Amino acid sequence: MKAEINVKKIKYLIIDVDGTMTDAGIYYDDHGNELKKFCTKDAVGFFAAKRAGIKTIVLTGRECQATTRRMAEMKVDLLVQNIKDKAAYLKEFMCENALKAEDVGYLGDDLNDLQAMRLCGFVGCPQDACEEIREIADYVSAYRGGSGAVRDIVSYLLRQRGEWSQIIAKLYGAGI
Repeated sequence: MKAEINVKKIKYLIIDVDGTMTDAGIYYDDHGNELKKFCTKDAVGFFAAKRAGIKTIVLTGRECQATTRRMAEMKVDLLVQNIKDKAAYLKEFMCENALKAEDVGYLGDDLNDLQAMRLCGFVGCPQDACEEIREIADYVSAYRGGSGAVRDIVSYLLRQRGEWSQIIAKLYGAGI
């Protein structure tokens, strides 16, 4: 992690879908419906971030009903689908909400996230992210996309803030 990053300042987490929350596979059924496999372990990351006061924004270049359904279950603050230029969207969002780079973290895995990630104060990625993303990441998860990487990255952030144990205890009654 870069020395100048203060993870306590993060107010928003931008989270990519394909390759970050999923295994990057796109499945189609016989009726043309797009299917995705989400890792249930990532739910802890979403709920813990919310409990910590961090807003979650899911930003994806594709549009999919499976994503809409899962993000409703995760109670994300904002779901934005079918965004081809993530950096342009993020610049506008940050301007409209008077956010600085240090206020925003980004979790993603591939080149379509790269320019947007460069706008953020913290960058996290799954183990199997492309090389260019791993090179700029402040934290590379030990987990692959779709296998708990989001939970791991959020856990890392909240441990750095000294909040993980208390939040998990409140959410699940776990005495860790």
